[in-house]
Amino acid sequence: MPHFFIKSENVKDDTAIINDTETYKHLVKSRRSKTGENILLIDENQIQYETVLKEINSDNLVFKIEKQYKSKRKLEFDLILAQSPLRSDAQSLVIEKATELGVSEVYPVYTDNCAVNKEAIHGKIERWQKIMFEASKQCERADIPTCRDVSDLKTVLDLKVDKILAFCERNTDLTLNNYLSKNPIQKNEKVLVIIGPEGGFSKEEFNLFRKKQIPMITLGDLILKAETAVTVALGNIIYEFTK
Repeated sequence: MPHFFIKSENVKDDTAIINDTETYKHLVKSRRSKTGENILLIDENQIQYETVLKEINSDNLVFKIEKQYKSKRKLEFDLILAQSPLRSDAQSLVIEKATELGVSEVYPVYTDNCAVNKEAIHGKIERWQKIMFEASKQCERADIPTCRDVSDLKTVLDLKVDKILAFCERNTDLTLNNYLSKNPIQKNEKVLVIIGPEGGFSKEEFNLFRKKQIPMITLGDLILKAETAVTVALGNIIYEFTK
């Protein structure tokens, strides 16, 4: 069941009120919610509310809170994705799946072989942020990730993080398991994952990884489409952390 975001200021005792236009329309017009329906809400403090819709008014909804608790639907470490944007629907899929897999931030990175120009990337940030918002509701995330503005590889490599993992389709035989067995992810660490475009990283970008001593990780002998690589890489990182 998807949940809906609410401000903590609109929660008092055992009552919650939704009065923002977008959420109101979604529940009343799109979902055709009725009084007596069970609805999940969550606030900016990641408090989950199990509620019953009591009133549908002309500009707000009133809910009775039956149970509330801290949401656990969040990774125990900070997973950040820096990725070279793909065209159209493929990138929308990447943003949606990255959100479902728990990333806290996405940095669209303009690389040498990027299939989308910088101006086009900049113009899509708002749309990608909206996809993150909708995906967060659908998968009951405790928080909403942030889509940053277009960046470059040198900039993201200077981010203050604990680990950087560059997933590459060639020039490496280092597996994720081998690397993390010696350098395990700890709780609350910031882990930056870098994934290139369909055409792969350029020679200059591989040299930059070497210069910065960034571990280059393989996803195996098969050549994966970039959107597939994102899902596989993020999923494998989460698996290695939780196993």
